Amino acid sequence: MIRLLEMNFFDIDRFKEILDTLTRNKGRSLLTGFGVFWGIFMLLFLLGGGHGFKVMLNQQMGGFASNSAMIWSQNTTKPYKGFNKGRYWEMNIRDVDILKEKVPELDVVSPQCFSWSRGDATYGERSSRCNVKGLKADFARIETPTIVYGRYINEMDVAQKRKVCVIGKQVYENLYPKGVDPCGTRIKIGPAYYQVIGVDYNEHSVISFGGRQTEAIVIPFSVVQSVYNMGDKVQIMAVTAKEGVVMSDIIPKIRKAIASNHYIDPTDEQAVSVLNTEMFYMMVDSLFKGVNFLIWLIGIGTLLAGIIGVSNIMMVTVRERTTEIGIRRAIGATPKMILSQIIWESILLTAVAGMLGLQFSVLILQGLELAFTTDGILQAPFQISFWTAVGTLAGLTVLGVVAGLAPAARAMSIKPADAMRDE
Repeated sequence: MIRLLEMNFFDIDRFKEILDTLTRNKGRSLLTGFGVFWGIFMLLFLLGGGHGFKVMLNQQMGGFASNSAMIWSQNTTKPYKGFNKGRYWEMNIRDVDILKEKVPELDVVSPQCFSWSRGDATYGERSSRCNVKGLKADFARIETPTIVYGRYINEMDVAQKRKVCVIGKQVYENLYPKGVDPCGTRIKIGPAYYQVIGVDYNEHSVISFGGRQTEAIVIPFSVVQSVYNMGDKVQIMAVTAKEGVVMSDIIPKIRKAIASNHYIDPTDEQAVSVLNTEMFYMMVDSLFKGVNFLIWLIGIGTLLAGIIGVSNIMMVTVRERTTEIGIRRAIGATPKMILSQIIWESILLTAVAGMLGLQFSVLILQGLELAFTTDGILQAPFQISFWTAVGTLAGLTVLGVVAGLAPAARAMSIKPADAMRDE
């Protein structure tokens, strides 16, 4: 019966004895457990923090499609068909049809125009600095807007040259009281009035042409062309590739197609400039692969150092309890009982320290999430996942067993006669 109780997982007397052993030297147990605590905290905090900052960095792309590119014109750097280098040229609306025809790998081809001179938008007695962007409805498939009120511009707005607009976050906050739906109101931009049909809260984009995203006012592309006398001029061409097509593979075809409409050398990379957003995403992925490797290296290294500390302290504890273990052996305790006792002490010390480290890391990561919450909207999730926590606890249990194996083997080798002589 005694032996069955010794082997029982829920033997209360066993755990009382283990706690008594660990608390016998509180300072040593605390210092030993701190190594495991710090190792778990470092690993989970770095994992959660790394994930959160990766999400934030991706958000800085402003919802841009990962297979998109932005095209614009610059002075030529190579002579071509009688034209000298250094010639200034501009894209036009015909380039849209040429790209669709000659580069079938493209999915969306969306032209853009801007009012480069910054002006003011006014509503009643309030005013706000702004920059005007003329876009088509399909641009929402390239850069996803964050619509809070109303809607985005659509094809009918463009086709019928409706004087409507979608305002950015900063413009909305400067012109309207917080919480007021501005849709249906009219604001004045320059000499013309536009009806507000939506509010776009997208403010993270690092790929922003024509001014800050929060100060942007988007109006239909056709309206910008007529109001600002741009004719058929296109300043930026935004494109996306079809699924399965690598954007970098078709950029030479894009340059060749546009160059054919403007007497430009197809190899003149500066004249037809292309910003490939795919490269940004690849850089971010490569960066965080290296960061994750360093996180695991540092976290696991710190944790292993703590586990080694537990094993060393358990060896010292076994050495101090040589007489006690010898007496146990003399009155009938089997090697398996001694092995179980030492390993359970190691597991308990490791588990308690690890749980505290896990809880502390969750607390700190929660604080980070609160710090990066704006207007009740969480900017990036820093918390670790449930399965990461479960996997960590399972790994701690295994490491606790490993840490207790060497001390347990040392305890099993103690003979009663040797223990008495040691005394």
